[in-house]
Amino acid sequence: MILCRSVFSILLSLTILPLSSALKFDLQAHTGHSAKYERCIRNFVAKDTLVLVTAIVSGQKGDGQMVNMHIKDAVGNEYGRPKDIAGETRMAFTSHADAAFDVCFENQLTATGTVLNPTRHIELDIDIGADARDWSAIQAQEKLKPVETELRRIEELVQEIVSEMEYLRSREQKLRDTNESTNERVKWFAFGTMGMLVALGAWQVVYLRAYFRSKHLI
Repeated sequence: MILCRSVFSILLSLTILPLSSALKFDLQAHTGHSAKYERCIRNFVAKDTLVLVTAIVSGQKGDGQMVNMHIKDAVGNEYGRPKDIAGETRMAFTSHADAAFDVCFENQLTATGTVLNPTRHIELDIDIGADARDWSAIQAQEKLKPVETELRRIEELVQEIVSEMEYLRSREQKLRDTNESTNERVKWFAFGTMGMLVALGAWQVVYLRAYFRSKHLI
């Protein structure tokens, strides 16, 4: 009974998860280009995973502000640099590595005159894996019922969770192997240091004994 409740809770959470609201923030406009004025949102993604970035930017082109978006990951892969975006902008890409990726925004002030309240409001939504797929198109293409589509989406989400748990397990195995290897090296280094100290002490005893004998002190 408890297992059934747990499974039901997991399925319910997977169903409600896509309904979460997007990230919303205001971006102040600045003159010139500088990385310190960028606002970046970071997320982690596994290799060969579909990612859909949806950004809704207030304002319009030509109003004295220019919002640029830059998507990159921590290992140097570039996924897009759309410039002067306004309204809804969508970008989909497949990750090239197991790494964190950044979605950065920059608001440049391009007007020569005074702009009242030079800010842009941004709504950002990042869908990863099964959530990034167009399930309406899949349902229409494969002629699936709404319940079948939802069950298939949940099935892919569960597969992603299993894959992520397997990835975490392999990472934990690598870290444990590294820890054991480091402990083994430290142990042998300690033994070597102890042996050197013992040898040095024995050499000092022999040397001092020979020295005192040469001086006829013993």
